[in-house]
Amino acid sequence: MVVSGGALVTQQVLVARYAGAVETKNLFGDTPAVANQEKKSDIKGPLNILLVGIDPRSDEQTPLSDSIIVAHIPADMKQAYLFSIPRDLIVDIPPFAKTGFKGGRSKINAAMGYGSAVGNGKHDVVQGFDLLAKTVGQLTGIRKFDAGAIINFNGFKAIVEAMGGVTMTIDQNVKSEHLQPNGKPRPRLSRCADNSCAHPYYGPQAEYKKGTQHLQAWQALDYVRQRYGLPKGDYDRQRHQQQFVKAMAKQALSKDVVTNPAKLDKVLKAAGKALIFDGGGHDVVDWAFSMKNVRSDDMTLIKLPGDSVFVGGDYRGEGLAPSAKDFFTAVRQDQVQNFIFRNPEYINTNS
Repeated sequence: MVVSGGALVTQQVLVARYAGAVETKNLFGDTPAVANQEKKSDIKGPLNILLVGIDPRSDEQTPLSDSIIVAHIPADMKQAYLFSIPRDLIVDIPPFAKTGFKGGRSKINAAMGYGSAVGNGKHDVVQGFDLLAKTVGQLTGIRKFDAGAIINFNGFKAIVEAMGGVTMTIDQNVKSEHLQPNGKPRPRLSRCADNSCAHPYYGPQAEYKKGTQHLQAWQALDYVRQRYGLPKGDYDRQRHQQQFVKAMAKQALSKDVVTNPAKLDKVLKAAGKALIFDGGGHDVVDWAFSMKNVRSDDMTLIKLPGDSVFVGGDYRGEGLAPSAKDFFTAVRQDQVQNFIFRNPEYINTNS
């Protein structure tokens, strides 16, 4: 929504409201989150933005990055390419002096946890983002991200509620692991209260049928969290999350929202509560104006090829195909369009 948000901030009163609503933090640990010494016109492509989705947790719980998306904006600032990093991807996580973590090989969604400890059993998701960004940078070769955001999944739900739901194309039949058809949680097996079971739920399941559907907020959030029972597991979920982001951007810029002051105001407030943002010296409104020509139809969803890793029959995580290195090179060299022309299988055809 930030990338497609120029139309949302064309009035000064909305500019002030939106800028003040978004929480700004130093996510990358090396530069001021907002410096205010540069103008919005100084934001020029190519750009790489790191978006991380998390479940709401207390500061006594270890945060995990359940969704990791990189948005690449070419030099002409006319398109956006979104690709997801599998949460269970096995990677080398670099050392992190702030927590004394010595580095190691693990699933990438653990990086935020390794970087988040601040002592006394407390955790800081902002500090954890710093190590996750370093890990994603090491994986992709992107030396520095131009902006980043932490998105709270409950915040996503509030945005969709403010918009009155979201219309998106569901590309496969999906059954919910977590919720009943009425949106209430499915009962849990008592023997799995300690989360020792892979599938601790039972009873009727909410279902999402293939086709274009208008989803309520709880349905949209539930749909994009599902991976169990899907043919390609987390790879299917990544695609659904990308589709959800694109659908949200399209809905936010629809006449139903931008011409309805009351609804627009609710959307802006909800978006502000959903985000922790670092614009690399620019606030979120500067980014919105700079990206004002990018719309949801200009977003290309990318799928990284990969497969599950088993050792002795035990699942260890995910691994990317060797060609992913060539894709990351194309991102660094701002040659993504040429790469996908030669490798069309990288485009999510159901986007």
